[in-house]
Amino acid sequence: MSKHPGIFCISLDFELHWGCFERMTLNEAEQTYFKNTRELIPVKLDLFRAYDAHVTWAIVGMLYHHNVDEWKRSMPSQIPAFNNPKVSAYEWIKQYGFMGETDPYHFAPDLIQKIKATPHQEIATHTYAHYFCLEEGQTREQFREDLEIAVRIAKEDGSDIKSLVFPRNQFNPDYLSVCKEVGITAVRSSPNIWYWKYATGSTFKEKFFRAGDAYIKMQPIKPITLNDIDVHTNMPLLLPSTRLYRAWQPKYKIQNYFKLRRILNEMTEAARKGYYYHLWWHPHNFGYHPHECLEELEQILEHYKKLSKQYGFKSMTMHEITQHLRKD
Repeated sequence: MSKHPGIFCISLDFELHWGCFERMTLNEAEQTYFKNTRELIPVKLDLFRAYDAHVTWAIVGMLYHHNVDEWKRSMPSQIPAFNNPKVSAYEWIKQYGFMGETDPYHFAPDLIQKIKATPHQEIATHTYAHYFCLEEGQTREQFREDLEIAVRIAKEDGSDIKSLVFPRNQFNPDYLSVCKEVGITAVRSSPNIWYWKYATGSTFKEKFFRAGDAYIKMQPIKPITLNDIDVHTNMPLLLPSTRLYRAWQPKYKIQNYFKLRRILNEMTEAARKGYYYHLWWHPHNFGYHPHECLEELEQILEHYKKLSKQYGFKSMTMHEITQHLRKD
């Protein structure tokens, strides 16, 4: 049994269109999707405040800009040299351009200010340009410059970045020393199971098991406690995710039920046994069915408060967990 209480961590990959550019060209339906995403962020923040949920927001650095001119002034000296140009944010903009000077699909300084103004919300980074760290062609030095820009822009806005989430969960252990050098003390990693290596380039079998495990115990992820996290490394701590929240879908009523039941049951087990439970998603995942997704989120937060009262289940950001472990 863990000496620590059960820990509930939520991390959000806040990207808007920067996280989807290689597969979304911003047609009318997709613009509505991101408009819904923007409108829902203040609503989520109200929920997090109401349920005292401590949340890590891993923000793509380009979202800090107010306009195209600011974006141009922050251009790195080395554009990432991806062999596949379709995974480059810079190439997408070169081909399609921005949607106006203050493009709401690529800039969101107003929303970042709302996040900062809400209690117990950690500002983390999702790199500057949604940088793919396992793609062929890019280099360590290109990643370093990207991350330096992300950290600098956040600092100019008043946030000291301590946590990072690799875009598309492309965890690159060779880049941890770069993270350390710019002040990162914690990185979200994937669960220690074969089908959750990273999302990009997965086989059909890996995708099948990853999706199936969201609903039933196919080959369940082994629960961990904070004691299982290696605090003796001189690199940033690796804080593994546990579960991806999958958005409500109108065609899958049974799957919606089983998915939510799985999350709530895992939370209960974590609270009872002192496990660490890390739930994550992208804010834009709520874009197509916002009301139903919000209802599910509130059920999750209500369950957290119940477990908090019953078992001392504790909500912590990635940085709070890091501080707690380093102190111990």
